[in-house]
Amino acid sequence: MQVQIVAHRLPGLTCGEHGNVHIAIQRGKEAVYPVPCDIDVATWTFECEAVEAGGSIDFRGPYAQGKRGDRFVYLSWGTVEGEGGFSMFGRIKLMLAAVPADALPAALEPGKRLVGVLDLVDDRGRMRYASVRPPAIQWSVEDATAWEAATT
Repeated sequence: MQVQIVAHRLPGLTCGEHGNVHIAIQRGKEAVYPVPCDIDVATWTFECEAVEAGGSIDFRGPYAQGKRGDRFVYLSWGTVEGEGGFSMFGRIKLMLAAVPADALPAALEPGKRLVGVLDLVDDRGRMRYASVRPPAIQWSVEDATAWEAATT
C-alpha cells in the first residue's frame, strides 16, 4: 500500500534554541529525506505492507514503527549542520492504528493511496510533538496519480 504524508504550517528554520530546523521521516532507526522547515508543504511517499492480523489491518515495513496493533510512523525534528548531518531533537508519532477502518479497504485498491494531512504546528503556534490522531491528522484515500498530476 502506498502512503503519503502531507505536512502544512511548518514552523520555520528557527524554533526556540534550534536553528536550521528540518523535519524528516524515520525509516527504521534513521531519519531520512529531511526537508527545511521554511517551505510551505513537506511531503513523503512510501510503501507500507498492510496485512490482516487478528481481525484488523496491521502495517509493516521499514517506516512502520511500534508493536502490532499500535503501529505508527515517526516524523523527526532535527537540525542540519555542515555537510547535512541531521541531529534529532524531537519526534511526532503519526498513529496508524487511528486510520479510520473504512478507509483501509479503499487504500488497498490498485491505483489508490492512503494520505495523512497534518499541520506541524499546533493551535498555539508551537511545534507539534508526541502522538497524533484525528482530528490533528486527517486520513483519506486518494488516486495515487492525482497529486503527481497536480504538481507536474
